[in-house]
Amino acid sequence: MIILLMLVPLSLMLLAFAIGAFVWAVRKGQFDDMDTPALDILRDDIHADPPPAVSQREDPRKVGADVD
Repeated sequence: MIILLMLVPLSLMLLAFAIGAFVWAVRKGQFDDMDTPALDILRDDIHADPPPAVSQREDPRKVGADVD
């Protein structure tokens, strides 16, 4: 019977700590939009500039060839 006098207050304190931790996490924004950052890397960049055509690219053999 004495063990119940110790376990009931201990469990209530643990419950209060868990509720306090949950409230703190909600106020700090820990549960805000957890899916979007993980899915952003999978999305294609629709508005990205297309690479230049082959004829517009510089020839890598000619880059720096003018240097004496």
